[in-house]
Amino acid sequence: MKITNLKLTLLSAAIVVTGMMSCGKDDNPVPTPAPSITVTDSMKIGYSDNHYAFYSFKDSSRVNLSDSASTKWDFGVRFVSIIVNSHASGPGNAGVITENSIFNNYTTAPADGYGYDTSSTNLAIDNSFSTGWYNYDNATHVLSPKAGKFFVIKTADGHYAKMEILAVDYANFNPPNPTPDSLVYKFRYTYQSDGSRNF
Repeated sequence: MKITNLKLTLLSAAIVVTGMMSCGKDDNPVPTPAPSITVTDSMKIGYSDNHYAFYSFKDSSRVNLSDSASTKWDFGVRFVSIIVNSHASGPGNAGVITENSIFNNYTTAPADGYGYDTSSTNLAIDNSFSTGWYNYDNATHVLSPKAGKFFVIKTADGHYAKMEILAVDYANFNPPNPTPDSLVYKFRYTYQSDGSRNF
């Protein structure tokens, strides 16, 4: 009789311990990787356009010019000027930090320190010929992004992305003609859809 009671007590204890272990595992699930996406894309813009071409990281697509006064876009390009959707450039909450680092090794967006387009002539991304994000060769007219320079962008709707311009090519440019018809911007970016700052 005593042996039977002892067996039942041990069996009950084992069930309780097993149940506690199972609850412990369920209470502390293994975190899943952050849902970030990396995209390589391009955008063709008119060389002499007097308006910006707009792009959305969230939708991985160009945004219609008719939506320029909305929060549907994150950045815009016109010739060598790049704007972000906030302050003087748009109604969104976008900001940008220019980084000099290795794009692939950059894993976390800063919480603060972002620059904004305070006016049409004072943009957060430097577009000047001497100190801007690109190099320009007067002899060959080649326009190329500076190596190791990319942008960390807080998007119009408060998410985060990092973007690197890979190349700027001319379309229908036949020297000695003074200008091409179009510019083709090729770029890559990683966009974090869950609102965290992790890439």
